[in-house]
Amino acid sequence: MPAQAYRGKECVCQFRKGICDQTCVQDMMETPFYIACLRLRGRRSLVVGGGDVALEKVEGLLAADGDVTVVAPDLQPTLSELAAEGSIQWIPRPYEPSDLEGTFMVIAATNDSEVNIGVYGDAERRAMLVNVVDVPPLCNFILPAIVRTGPLAIAISTAGASPALAKRMRGEVAELFGEAYADLAIMLNDARGWAKGTLPTYQDRKEFFESIVGGEPDPIQLLRDGDVAAVRDLIAAAQRTHSPA
Repeated sequence: MPAQAYRGKECVCQFRKGICDQTCVQDMMETPFYIACLRLRGRRSLVVGGGDVALEKVEGLLAADGDVTVVAPDLQPTLSELAAEGSIQWIPRPYEPSDLEGTFMVIAATNDSEVNIGVYGDAERRAMLVNVVDVPPLCNFILPAIVRTGPLAIAISTAGASPALAKRMRGEVAELFGEAYADLAIMLNDARGWAKGTLPTYQDRKEFFESIVGGEPDPIQLLRDGDVAAVRDLIAAAQRTHSPA
């Protein structure tokens, strides 16, 4: 269960129960989430809060080339450095609803439940993406654990049940899908132009790429062995085989 949703602790959601009875998270395990990858470049993302949790969320947004604004009276040291170097914009005051204007996504990472509830309500009225850290009923999207290797991004979610388990899985997935997979993705992307310009149908293009990825010898093993030339030869052979007569 999320850290702030344990029975007997102070309620932090919009139900304002006083003491949490876990009403807000009882259906979390049955909630089917629609998994999507968002393009944040050129879009304004707002983080409300200036502490360590806010820093974690800011770093994730910056990794996706987000245009990040932080609103908080004070910032922890690393966030201060990011603001000073111009990597983020800092609004040095408490949150106001007008901060959401022109914003694509907002993440609330404060320790003030009323502020978090206000951010959620303001964002919902604007049909915006909103996440209040560790408070599932104040989120219309959740943030999975991410493994990034080159152009690859693998998301791992436990629907909020156990961030610790998601972290362990992230480490294991990172070991399983390493640099070789990222290198192959880049090489296959280079072949997309040829495939789109040469192969007339979706099925033709699908068969072309599957013949490389699932072919023999295994391109992943070749890349793990450092034999990039052999993978290029595989792709060239597939192009010859699949070229229209």
